Amino acid sequence: MSATRRLLLWTVAVLATAAAGGFMVGCSLSAPRYSGPRSDHFDGKQFRNIGGVRAQEGMKPLLKWMLHREKGPFPERPDLPYGPKPPTRVGPGELRVTFVNHGTFLLQVDGLNILTDPIWSERTSPYQWAGPKRLRPPGLRFDELPPIDVVLISHNHYDHLDVETLRRLAARDQPRIFAGLGVRQFLTEQGIPNATDMEWWQQLPLSPQIRLACVPAQHFSGRGLRDRDATLWAGYVLQTTAGNLYYAGDTGYGDFFRAIGQRFAPIRLAILPIGAYRPQWFMAPIHISPAEAVQAHLDLGARQSIGTHFGTFQLADDGLTEPTTDLRLALEKKEVPDSTFLVLPEGLGWHARPL
Repeated sequence: MSATRRLLLWTVAVLATAAAGGFMVGCSLSAPRYSGPRSDHFDGKQFRNIGGVRAQEGMKPLLKWMLHREKGPFPERPDLPYGPKPPTRVGPGELRVTFVNHGTFLLQVDGLNILTDPIWSERTSPYQWAGPKRLRPPGLRFDELPPIDVVLISHNHYDHLDVETLRRLAARDQPRIFAGLGVRQFLTEQGIPNATDMEWWQQLPLSPQIRLACVPAQHFSGRGLRDRDATLWAGYVLQTTAGNLYYAGDTGYGDFFRAIGQRFAPIRLAILPIGAYRPQWFMAPIHISPAEAVQAHLDLGARQSIGTHFGTFQLADDGLTEPTTDLRLALEKKEVPDSTFLVLPEGLGWHARPL
């Protein structure tokens, strides 16, 4: 056998071994699948979006994106200062909203402290030595968080369900955790207690003053190679004495925004994603653009909106400032005042007095 042929066979063997190893690792990372009755968005094996909208699948569109990426500038700023320590609680009817980073907000209302999609890890990945890296620090120090009573998880992707952060919260505060159907089993297996699965449009009391509703979103789920759409993704509405608060989670644009706005009118505050939208041919089914966020704000009839899902990890091709710039252009085009759709710096808050 010639040396060239031996080298070729050795290369093929190495690649095959690497592929097999990667497949096995990918399968091992998969979360447990939800098992329950069929519905209009669950076929017994997989969940689906309203209207059948699906994220781009397969290697062909992914390779097309990877080979033609045009990433906007996103400078790393690990030296940015932390925000001020938030109060331990706020009074009845008061609302304080602090943007931490990415999809993480601290919502303080009616005596409860609530975190959305908390992530303090350095990477959105199963491993902290690889994967999308944090480019800006969290807006709050973890140790300066007030006691956390409730955690809302929109779906099980690594940038929204961060196991290490949830373990820290569980060890410190034992918060109640709410997530879409099927996520509780994964959290239990990770040693994270007090989780409750929720179905779209289901409502549960959090306290005598606050009621939680799980609402539709347009996205997908999965942590490995064998759990695509095996658990439910969602947004949430908090019905409080300070008004109804909507956290959209991670979502594309759909008619469900109007349905949520009608069912929970009036919405005092909507937290809407504005980042990870380029290129739109690839991202549009699962991530709204700033222009679509403005339309969602109008569909919801929200009195106030705040942007989320930007500024921490570069998960798509939009740069650091594009979401904010495009948001302002979209607001101007729709003749919506800038003051009704805020973009908060990490660590800073928005405080609303009682109605």
